[in-house]
Formats: sequence, structure tokens, C-alpha cells
Amino acid sequence: MAQMREDQMKKLLVTGSSGLIGSEVVSHFDRLGWQVHGIDNNMRADFFGPQGDTRWNQYRLQATCRQFTHHELDVRDRQAVAKCIEELRPDAIVHTAAQPSHDLAARRPFDDFDVNAVGTLNLLESVRRSTPDSVFVFMSTNKVYGDAPNELPLQERETRWEYARPEDSNGIREDMRIDRSKHSLFGASKAAADVMVQEYGRYFGLKTCCLRGGCLTGPNHSGVELHGFLSYLVKVNLTRELYRVYGYKGKQVRDNIHSRDVVRFMEAFVNDPRPGEVYNLGGGRKNSCSIFEAFKMVESITGQTMRYEYVEQNREGDHICYISDLSKMKKHYPEWDITKGLDRILEEIVRAWSGRIG
Repeated sequence: MAQMREDQMKKLLVTGSSGLIGSEVVSHFDRLGWQVHGIDNNMRADFFGPQGDTRWNQYRLQATCRQFTHHELDVRDRQAVAKCIEELRPDAIVHTAAQPSHDLAARRPFDDFDVNAVGTLNLLESVRRSTPDSVFVFMSTNKVYGDAPNELPLQERETRWEYARPEDSNGIREDMRIDRSKHSLFGASKAAADVMVQEYGRYFGLKTCCLRGGCLTGPNHSGVELHGFLSYLVKVNLTRELYRVYGYKGKQVRDNIHSRDVVRFMEAFVNDPRPGEVYNLGGGRKNSCSIFEAFKMVESITGQTMRYEYVEQNREGDHICYISDLSKMKKHYPEWDITKGLDRILEEIVRAWSGRIG
């Protein structure tokens, strides 16, 4: 009987399963009773060194999840990816594996493109050949828009940049253009993957979607300077290190979404897919903050003053003010909404880093 129940379980394949979003996907769908398989080869440690290592998260999942199997596999390995999907035949795939850093992409362009663009194509084509009925959720990025959002009129306020026009108040919509702008090589490789995911939905009819994430965050993030805004900021505050602020007077704005709310939307899409769709996925206006506003919030939780230095030169292609317009998501999936506010998110990250740092 136990074997019969296992055979009847829905099956999920998660790439980048030891990362922030991937691990949240694993835990969430495991709780829902799915049989979950994760692909991860700890490439984050290769990209970012020991501080980016995610093995601890892999071991945590293996110890706490009832129906989780880890696969040591590189998404760039086309034959291995094809074999894995053909053998597992998952009902759904959530693709979160990526090279996520602007700066690193410029130093390692082939690795960046091979992981982000070619790895995504390897998965899509394997799904088309072996399991065309599978739902395919791709964790894209708002960097596919390049710096086009910076062209919106802005006004400078005391602690942040803000949209100047009322019609932009809700943030960036999905009709923002993705070409004729500076992306960084990371943004370009993710844009290539994003368009390919759409195309497999529109051209081949696969049940695909692109989630153009803003600042995805949560307590399980291995934040580093090159990736992981709030997580890294909290870590630097707790360890009394020096935080570098790059340009825009430290008033650049991001909207932050907890990994749990990201995964709740993924579940909604898996249950009711709309092939070839694109959604801007972030915390929205209520969960937005500037760097300096984040400093004050973290200081109020930890009681420790933020140590920082200001670097005049901003990062290439960086957004000055980016807030995700969540209107389309809520229209298509009205049962979904943000459940974790910014204060709660930061409290969870502080607790997590305090436990890890000891």
C-alpha cells in the first residue's frame, strides 16, 4: 500500500534546489505531499567562494523533508539533463538554477551564458521531448528590462528615489520593453532564457511561465556582496563588516518578496497554468525600501549601527527605482497576495544569520 501511495504522488523537479528559492520550493511541495527531486551541484560556491556555499541547505533539506531526493547534476550537461527528465517524468519543473551576478557575468561570460541560457534550453528541449504535459516555471529576473526602467521620470526624496508620475505609482508592468537598454551580461543571458521559455510556451504549447523576480529574499539566503541584497546587508551588520553603497546616493529602491510568497505563486501557476505567460514578481510598493531605509530598519532590530562607505560609481545597468507592479499576477490568480511584510522578512533574516554566525 505504501508503494502504491508513492506511485500516485505528484512529482516535482527543482533545479538550483539548494538555493534560496529552490530550497523553499522543495520544502513547500514536500509539505503538500509531492515527491520532490532536486538538481544542484553547488555552483554558487564556485561563483562566490565559501561564503556562497549552499551545501548546508542541501543537508537541511535531506534531513527535514520526507520525499526529497538530491541529484548532483549540472544543468549545462545536456545528456544528463535529458536522462534525468526522461527517467523521472515530473509533473512539474521549477527552474531556479542560475548564475545571478551582474559583476561576475562580466568576468566569466561563457559560464554565465552556459548556465543561464544554454542550461534553460537543455531543460526546455528535454521537457518537450519527454514530458510535454509538464508545467515549467522559470525563475527569470527583472534585469531582463535592462536599465529601461531608469527612463521613467523620478523625483529625489529625503531617503529614496520615487516615481514622479501618478501612472507609474504601482511600479513596473510587464509591457516594459526588454531591448534597446543596458542589461549587464547577466541580464542579457537571462533575457535570452526568458524569451526561449516564452517561445516554448507559445510555439510548442508547453505550459511555461517566466517570473521576473525583483529582490527575492528570506532566511535561507546565502547572501554575498554580488548577490542577495537584504541577506548580505543583515550579515554585514551582524558581523560589523563594511557595507559598500554603489551610487545613486544610497537612495536606490527595491521591492522585496519573501521566498515563501514566491513559492505560493508558483503553486498557483502549477495548479492552473497559462502557457507562455510573463509576470513581474516582487514585493510591490508596500515591501519597497531604499538602501538607507533598509539600514535604519536593520539597525532597529539588531541595535547595531551600520558601517558603510559610499562609492560614487553605480553598478552598470543598475536600477535606480524598481517596484514590481503586481496587478497582472493578482488579476490572473486573485487568491494570491503578499503575506510577509518587510519588517517580518528582516526579523527572520536576522534570526537566521544570528544562528549561523553563532
